[in-house]
Amino acid sequence: MDRLVWLTQQRWLAEGVHELRFRASDGGELPEWEPGAHITITLPNGQARDYSLCSDPADRTEWTVAVLRERDSRGGSSYVHEQLRVGEQLAVAGPRNNFPLRPADSYLLIAGGIGITPIKAMAERLAAQEVEWSMLYCGRSRAGMAYLSELHGIAGARLRLHCDDEQGGPPDLATILAGCADGTQVYCCGPEALLAAVESQMVDPDLLHIERFRAAAPVEATGDESAFDVVCAGSGLRVTVQPGVSIVDSLASAGVEVLTSCREGICGTCETKVLGGVPQHRDSILTDQERSAGETMMLCVSRCQSAELELDLP
Repeated sequence: MDRLVWLTQQRWLAEGVHELRFRASDGGELPEWEPGAHITITLPNGQARDYSLCSDPADRTEWTVAVLRERDSRGGSSYVHEQLRVGEQLAVAGPRNNFPLRPADSYLLIAGGIGITPIKAMAERLAAQEVEWSMLYCGRSRAGMAYLSELHGIAGARLRLHCDDEQGGPPDLATILAGCADGTQVYCCGPEALLAAVESQMVDPDLLHIERFRAAAPVEATGDESAFDVVCAGSGLRVTVQPGVSIVDSLASAGVEVLTSCREGICGTCETKVLGGVPQHRDSILTDQERSAGETMMLCVSRCQSAELELDLP
C-alpha cells in the first residue's frame, strides 16, 4: 500500500551520491522495517524507483535513502539529483525485503560503492547485538564512498576500507574470506564485478547472501518463446502475451497497470501471486524452492511454461 511522505532533507554524501530523508506526511511513525529492506518511490515524473533504506532501523521517525547518479540513468537518478526538492510530497510503497539479515553467530558484510546502503543498516543492527561481525567496504576512491565517517563510528575496528586507487587494485577476497570463522554468513551488495568475485571465492555458497542493483545478465528473448494468455482473476480479463513482450507491458496495453521499478527482475516490486499455470522464472530474487513452488512470479521478466497463467490481479 502506498503512503505519502515529505522530503525533509537532502545532502551530498560523496561524488555522485545524494542522500534523501523522508517523514510521514501525517506526522506519525513510519512502518517498521528490517535491515536489507527497500522502498519504492514514485517520483513526480511518474517513474517508480527502488532504494535501500540506510538509516537506523530502530528510528521510525524518518526513512533515509542514498541515490547514486547513474551514467546511463533512465530518468530516475537524474531526476533525483537535478529536480527533486525538499518539501515535495511523494508516494512510497513498502518497505519490502528481499535481502534479510538471518540469525547467525558470525557475519561478514561486504559493500562496494552504492551497495553500502543496505549494508550500513545491517551494520547498525549488528553493532547493537552481541555477535561477531566485520565489514569490508570497497570503492574506487574515498571521494566516491558514502558514509565513511558514520561507518567508522558504527563499526570501529571491525571496518576494513579498500580504495582501489590507494591500494593498486581490487581487494584480496580469497584471503579475507579464508579468515572467516566456520559458518560465517556473508552479506554482499555492490557492482556485478564484486559480487561475481565473491561468489567465485565462496567455499560454501549457502553462506552467501547477495543483493543486486542490476540483473547479472540482460534479460532477453530466447528466440523460442511462445505466446501465452494471462487471466486476471478479479475481472476475468484475458490478455495474450506475445513473444518478446513482457507480461507487464502486455497488461498495460490492455489497461491493467502493474507497479514496476527495475524491469530486470531484481527488486520485487511487480511480484504477483500465481493462482494457476506454471511460471517460467527469470528473476534474480526467488530461491530455488520458491521457484519450484510457483506461488509468485516477477511480471517484468518472467514468462509462462503452460498455455496460460491466472494471476491475482483485478
